[in-house]
Amino acid sequence: MERINTKWVAAAASIWIQSFSGATYTFAIYSSILKSSQSYDQSTLDFVSVFKDIGGTLGIFSGFLYTAMTSKPDGRGGPWVVVFAGLVQWFLGFFFIWASVVGLIPPPPVALMCLFVFLSGHSLPFFNTASVVTAARNFPDYAGTAVGIMQGFLGLSGAILIQLYHAVSGGEGNPATFILLLAIVPTFVMFLAMPFVRVYETATTSNKKHLDGLSVISLIIAAYLMVIIVFQNVVGLSRSMQIFSFVLVLILLVSPLLVAVRALREEKQTLSSLDCPVLDTSALLDSPNSNIFPGGGDHVVIIEDSNILEAMSTVNFWLLFLAMLCGMGSGFATINNIRQIGESLRYSTVQLNSLVSLWSIWNFLGRFGAGYISDTFLHKYSWPRPVFMAITLGVMAIGHLIVASGLQGSLYAGSVLIGMAYGSQWSLMPTITSEIFGIRHMGTIYFTISIAGPVGSYLLSVKVIGYFYDKVASEDDNSCFGSQCFRTSFMIMASVALFGSFVASVLFFRTNMFYKRLVAKRSLK
Repeated sequence: MERINTKWVAAAASIWIQSFSGATYTFAIYSSILKSSQSYDQSTLDFVSVFKDIGGTLGIFSGFLYTAMTSKPDGRGGPWVVVFAGLVQWFLGFFFIWASVVGLIPPPPVALMCLFVFLSGHSLPFFNTASVVTAARNFPDYAGTAVGIMQGFLGLSGAILIQLYHAVSGGEGNPATFILLLAIVPTFVMFLAMPFVRVYETATTSNKKHLDGLSVISLIIAAYLMVIIVFQNVVGLSRSMQIFSFVLVLILLVSPLLVAVRALREEKQTLSSLDCPVLDTSALLDSPNSNIFPGGGDHVVIIEDSNILEAMSTVNFWLLFLAMLCGMGSGFATINNIRQIGESLRYSTVQLNSLVSLWSIWNFLGRFGAGYISDTFLHKYSWPRPVFMAITLGVMAIGHLIVASGLQGSLYAGSVLIGMAYGSQWSLMPTITSEIFGIRHMGTIYFTISIAGPVGSYLLSVKVIGYFYDKVASEDDNSCFGSQCFRTSFMIMASVALFGSFVASVLFFRTNMFYKRLVAKRSLK
């Protein structure tokens, strides 16, 4: 068993977990049946959806649990405990949402439905902490790329889960079936994968090459999914073709194991050429006070680890928090309402499902691209990562303005920019957090900052989008059709995103010298 336990197998297992855990990004698929079955108006639906966002970013408990489980001197515990804690919440949340929608249980009060939605969302920080923080610790020299891959597959997971839905019930199936699938299939997959997610202390020169291999695989999967989504939208696919296409997705998801096998072979060849063997499978137990990044030769960069209270006492923490409130908040508000926006513009069901699936692709490109590109510019040109946060938030503001225009095709074009910019924040923010505050308490600090997302989502979804939608909606059935339904809301969100870009620019100037020193120390020979 120990032979197959390497950091590359851990990466492959984490990819599987991330690929099936992004149900929060598919809320638009079943939001309409949740609204109709529970007799909600738009504001109530937006209020309930906010608890999904609160749960999805309230990662303080998962951070504390991860630190406790990976710091045991006897080697017991590990990231798998964090995954299992998330699985329990995942299953309970989606099972009771499904039971409420199909009438298996009486319609619950809004507060109880909020609890069900919260549980389904609160599982995500446990999966994300186990996968992302473990990747950052296993590949500290290229943390941006490793985190980008993990966050990228989380972004793709929405499209993967929708392809599963199409394979089982077809594009026009009952959304209640989708909720039941969410309760069962990901639970089974992640239960099988979680024992292999472990932390290792090795840092080999082949990290970059094999990480690039995983990057290529992720891009191939994203391209394949986009082609399938376009075919479904333009010409349609038969039920047998939908099943076949999803089987191909599963085959592609197995391919990271090939990278793990190749890496294991190379490491064995390297070890066999050494007179003194080096173990590659010992679990990493961090020093309680520092985070070590291999730089080259015998030189290291030592970054003091800040706990959550120490981090919160700094200006940089609150700049990150405010930037994420603007960026993640407006991104959450967009994806939560993208189906209602499409319905107001009279999109068909297939077009709406395609829109949600394509959002997952743009989300992936932002998550993966921001991690990879920021790593490249950091290593080659010493560019601080916050500069990319400022750029992507500016792009998000442009996307909101395009959606607000209400022109034909504007929702597709705007969602591309918003989805990529939104995904970028989920790759940039945790990597910046690990570099500025250290890696030991990264999970706790990272998800504390992430709370800014649901705060912004509540303000923008309920107080802005819900308010202006209900103001122009028909009093008979609370429906609205036309570009005026969401125009004012997206103009406001464009201003919010632009302000977030300004805040990220301030963080860039504050950390510019820090990143130059960090790169200089890492490059010492």
